[in-house]
Amino acid sequence: VCDGAMLALGCLRLADLGKGRRILVYGASGSIGTAGVQLAKYFGADVTAVCGTKNAELVRSLGADWVIDYTQEDFTKSGETYDAIFDAVGKLSFGRCRNSLKPGGIYLPTDGLWNLILVPLTSIVGGKKVRFAIPPRFAKKDVLFLKELIEAGKYRAVIDRSYPLEDVVEATRYVETERKTGNVVLTVSS
Repeated sequence: VCDGAMLALGCLRLADLGKGRRILVYGASGSIGTAGVQLAKYFGADVTAVCGTKNAELVRSLGADWVIDYTQEDFTKSGETYDAIFDAVGKLSFGRCRNSLKPGGIYLPTDGLWNLILVPLTSIVGGKKVRFAIPPRFAKKDVLFLKELIEAGKYRAVIDRSYPLEDVVEATRYVETERKTGNVVLTVSS
């Protein structure tokens, strides 16, 4: 639960989400994305999730208000705008997303060191910003916050596959296919 959820939580806190705020979660069916959808919904945002066809129902079940199938539609060409775009898989760029952000909107990448350069530049120029939460800070209060959400039934980890620790190489190969849904778990036997 901690890795994807903690990263998503750190990023989404930068977006100042709440009722009436619109967020697009790109890569909504991965570890970070499934956490992002649920947390954005918990914070009261209207959530648009971008994922492949096979995961559309999953992200709806996690709280997405709208789902865009990236194999059928390019969200940047829809004319819709968002208060925040959360790139949970590191496949987008600020340049590609800029026209899909509302004035004052925030692009939240999870990858790409070039985004670190854009943080100060977009703070000085223009109303649309890049905010970067890498590396995440694992604070006890955040872990306890997620624990409370889990216990209240407001957050659930999505598990794709489980591997025994001795199969870590096979598990890593599967993760590297970029086709997993949610999380891959390594189990340690006693």
